[in-house]
Parts: sequence; structure tokens; C-alpha cells
Amino acid sequence: MVTSKATKRNRILQLAKQRGALRNADFEAIGVSRQYIADLVDKGDLERIGRGLFSLPYQERSEHHALVEVAVCAPRAVICLTSALQFHGLTTQLPPFVWIALPRTSWTPVVPTVGVEVVHMSLAGLSQGVEHHKIEGVQVPIFSAAKTVADCFKYRSRVGTSVAIEALQDCLRQQKATRTEIIKHAKNMHVWSVLRPYLEVINGA
Repeated sequence: MVTSKATKRNRILQLAKQRGALRNADFEAIGVSRQYIADLVDKGDLERIGRGLFSLPYQERSEHHALVEVAVCAPRAVICLTSALQFHGLTTQLPPFVWIALPRTSWTPVVPTVGVEVVHMSLAGLSQGVEHHKIEGVQVPIFSAAKTVADCFKYRSRVGTSVAIEALQDCLRQQKATRTEIIKHAKNMHVWSVLRPYLEVINGA
């Protein structure tokens, strides 16, 4: 627990620099009150970027800032489906919320500033194809391009078959993943029989 004001301030700013964004729980973990955080915001040392979410005032916001907020508030979640497609540059769609994958027994997390749509997966499905990308200083778990394509076919009733087909085509055209990688994840997600005809058409084109 930090004590002196100087130590508190330095510790908080150091944490904000390391992690990119901080929640109220992060401050509570080091014994800093919400009133003290409010004082730092008033002085311009910290910036409130969302309800219960703070960063350094000069922290640059990227186009993927919503993913950062989700990662901070829901660290167990993995960015998936069209949100992952958008990150990988494999869709022109702009989803109105962030798609996240969670274990089947998990509750839907509350992210005050961003809407989320949840897909519940098995632990095996959640452990495959996870990449960690550093965005605004925060490590954000995102499914790989190949895993995301397979997931889009798996959950095509929710994202649309046309989105899944476009993702498959763009993934191969942009060389974001190989056929072998896509096939592996399609088999792991038990959608190889669904995806295979579309892959054969693309190969024959």
C-alpha cells in the first residue's frame, strides 16, 4: 500500500504508463482512494476516458480504442468474430459493439463505455489461436485471422454467412493466413464440412 502523496502520484502515473488504462479496482489494489484519483483528474495528471476508466492525459487514442476498454474491464475476454475481422482488416463492416468470447459459465461483463456481444465457447475453443496485441499500452487478446474465419463459419447464424465467406476470401487474398491454418481451425471448431465447399470454390476460381 502506498502512503505519501508523492509516492501515490508517482506509482499511479507509472502504472498508467505501463498498462495504458486503469480501472478503479487497480487503484484499490494499491490502497488509493477514488477521491484521490478524482483530485488527479482535476489537476490534469489523469484523464477519465470512460466510467471508472482512466489514462494519462496525453495517451494517444487509436482506432481500436474500444478493444482497449473491453480488455481492461474484461481481462478474461478474447476479441472475436467481426471485431477481430475489423482488427485484422478483413471486413468493411463497423460492428456497433465489440464481440468477445468467454467461457460457457461466465457472466456477460459490464463495460460502461462500450457495448459488448458475447459468444460462449469451450475452454478448448478459447485456448486456440489467441494472439496478444499491444494497443495503447494494453495487451489485448484477439483471435488470429485463421481462427476468426473458422469462428465466423461456426457462428454464421449470428454474423451472417456472407460475412464468413468474405472473411475467408480476404484472408487468403491478403495472405493473413494459409489454407492449412484455416483448415486446422475449421476442423478444431467442427465446421470443416461447412467451410470446405467455399474453400474449394476459391481454389478453383
